Amino acid sequence: MTPLSPPATIAFIGLGMMGRPMASRLAGAGFRLRVFDVSQKAVSDFVGAHPSALATATAKAAAEGADALITMLPDGKIVRQAVLDGRDAAVEGLASGAVVLDMSSSNPVDTQKLARDLAARGLALLDAPVSGGVRRAVDGSLSIMVGGAAADLERVRPVFGAMGKTITLCGPAGAGHALKALNNYLSAAGLVAMCEALVVGEAFGLDPGTMVDVFNSSTGKSNATEVKGRQFVVSRTFAAGFTTALMAKDLRTAGEVASHLKLNMPNLQQAVAYWTDADGKLGKGADHTEIFRYAERLAEEG
Repeated sequence: MTPLSPPATIAFIGLGMMGRPMASRLAGAGFRLRVFDVSQKAVSDFVGAHPSALATATAKAAAEGADALITMLPDGKIVRQAVLDGRDAAVEGLASGAVVLDMSSSNPVDTQKLARDLAARGLALLDAPVSGGVRRAVDGSLSIMVGGAAADLERVRPVFGAMGKTITLCGPAGAGHALKALNNYLSAAGLVAMCEALVVGEAFGLDPGTMVDVFNSSTGKSNATEVKGRQFVVSRTFAAGFTTALMAKDLRTAGEVASHLKLNMPNLQQAVAYWTDADGKLGKGADHTEIFRYAERLAEEG
């Protein structure tokens, strides 16, 4: 198959905090974009910044004439509605042979079913969730975890290459989503461990900035200490660009995968409960680095 290089037409659904900079990277690379979001303001704002992109009013309209369709939506159920089951679903506009790229964080078991259902319509699916946050979405250095056929990946590699630096084929359909959920479990666990260490250290009289510096030159170093410690937690700006709600959702996905496989993972189960409770306590829209505030609250409760 011929790789989808610019100026191939890409339908992009979901112009949120991550979707917008990812779509911007595609526009900057020379792809023709047809964009849709339930927020028409998000659509008009994007087209205002990228006049070459075409605003559309439905997922179906976005998909018409597209060589590939990208979804960047909150979860797999919303993806399925937008692509297949909902009113004016994208599948009604896609031509046979098009590739659907679900770059959202979805449940891998649901992804496997979606792949089968799309295959029956002559459409390929790659699940391709990302890691790296808003900063790396802006500079095009995301890590992209891909599930699906190797031939389909090679066909859309130039599309992924406009948005990411590391593109890894993880296995068949659902593998990308499974690995993303498990990666976020490790990320969440490391962040909580750092926050609890900081709470205890501060109570002892240690300087939090000094603590992070020592962590980063010692065996406690992690993504949390390097990327989130001084930048968002010690500074108390709590603005990493990824919500507590989404982290809790990804952890529940990881827990559901373990349950589906009938595996007992007590630390994972505890992490699911911890983040789900934190999500309820911290309030709507809380950044995931605000888990530090939740750790402080638990410490004060004794």
